[in-house]
Amino acid sequence: MSDPQVKPKPERAGGGDTAAVQISGVSKVFNRGRPDEVTALSDVDLTVDSGQFVSLIGPSGCGKSTLLRLIADLIDPTAGTVTVAGKPAAQARRDQEYGIAFQQAGLFEWRTVRRNVELPLELRKVPKAERRVRAEEMLALVGLADFAGHYPAQLSGGMQQRVAIARALAVHPPLLLMDEPFGALDEMTRERLQGELLQICAKTGTSTVFVTHSISEAVFLSDKVVVMSARPGRITATVDIELPGRDEAARQSPAYFEYVTAVRKALRA
Repeated sequence: MSDPQVKPKPERAGGGDTAAVQISGVSKVFNRGRPDEVTALSDVDLTVDSGQFVSLIGPSGCGKSTLLRLIADLIDPTAGTVTVAGKPAAQARRDQEYGIAFQQAGLFEWRTVRRNVELPLELRKVPKAERRVRAEEMLALVGLADFAGHYPAQLSGGMQQRVAIARALAVHPPLLLMDEPFGALDEMTRERLQGELLQICAKTGTSTVFVTHSISEAVFLSDKVVVMSARPGRITATVDIELPGRDEAARQSPAYFEYVTAVRKALRA
């Protein structure tokens, strides 16, 4: 393998096919004009291509989750633009162009697994029979078809996260946003779900933006790892990942360890 390709800064995108996500010149300042003003992000440019898996990594407080929330239109940028599937982020949110999953599964304890997965479809006023079929399809995809009638308290943490992923995918979004979804899980469960997530993304063609603190996780999952600086968060480098496969053999390959080293060096730079 040749040396991993580490780019000092992502380029502003030009023409070509519509990107899954396009972020141009984005900054975010909280409490602007107040004594406790905080600049969370500064002049961020990022392109996520259709079908691409991109991980954001950097020190705590560098703005990774803030960037994800900007893509999701949960907060507004102070400067710059965010588009999702060629639309302004606000329009993409209204059109349900993305699904989102957080570190905590966020399931409703009083709803069965199936009805948790059906929730975004209910909000979209999808007919009941279609909701049920779609929910069962998604549960089969994440390997939980036999648990549709269970309640969240009856599931392990890893199973709850799979339900959350199924719910995020229920509306068949072209983009999946994930904020440390495996961070609270044990290492074995985490590695198993990483593999399952990649299989799901391959089957659905979903583009993914994934926030993590784990270098090894970022390398294993990603087509591109985006390295961010300490606050105010900036993108300081990107590392393109090309592994021969995404399985246990890949985790032990020389190429994998070279990419891990490249990302670690980029974080320290």
